[in-house]
Amino acid sequence: MSDSSNQKDTLYSDAKVEEDFQFTPKVAEVFDDMLDRSVPCYRQTIEMTVQLLGTFLKEGDRVFDLGCSTGNTLLAMARKLDSMVLEFVGIDNSPAMIAKASIKAEMYAQQQRISFQEDDILEANLTGAGAVVLNYTLQFIRPMQRLDFLTKICQALRPGGVLIISEKILSVDPLLNRAYIDFYLDFKRQQGYSEIEIAKKREALENVLVPFTREENLELLERAGFSRVESFFQWFNFVSLIAIK
Repeated sequence: MSDSSNQKDTLYSDAKVEEDFQFTPKVAEVFDDMLDRSVPCYRQTIEMTVQLLGTFLKEGDRVFDLGCSTGNTLLAMARKLDSMVLEFVGIDNSPAMIAKASIKAEMYAQQQRISFQEDDILEANLTGAGAVVLNYTLQFIRPMQRLDFLTKICQALRPGGVLIISEKILSVDPLLNRAYIDFYLDFKRQQGYSEIEIAKKREALENVLVPFTREENLELLERAGFSRVESFFQWFNFVSLIAIK
């Protein structure tokens, strides 16, 4: 689902930009374009997530998207799962993201099924959760906080509830890790990003986005209490995981 008001991401075209990455109003304005051009198979991952949720959700379930940004994932879910009685809740701590997501929900006449809340996802109330989605969000949470956060999600889910996580990852093999990074940089070049934009974005994210390996993420989910944990998609150094309570 596209947004006609979306602007092209040129935030890092200026070589003078030195600050760490933050989810500012400027980022919110270009975030949809940034996702499409920076996350390989972004739309396909959403489609696969919808398929999985359609299998495991029950009537009356509440679906939480934590770190929902501009609401793309929830809007896709609400549209494709319209035959089920579900409630969709998007939570993000960025006022600009929530504002844009709310406008989209109204634009696509989904405000009756979808609500957006400005809140810290670590503290959010997840009562009634049948599913939780964490798309490219866990990687921005401090590593020491991740286990407690995932444990809280597991405890909030009903039995049989699911957690979907998509993340940028590291490879345990240094040679493969280097190759995957190179493939990803090639992907960004193919999307029209310049060498300056690629370098400045990497620098801005260096101390903000902390990826784990696929194995570390799976182990965290098991330690958090999930009974079934598995990856369902991978593109080199990007992976999507499902965890079932």
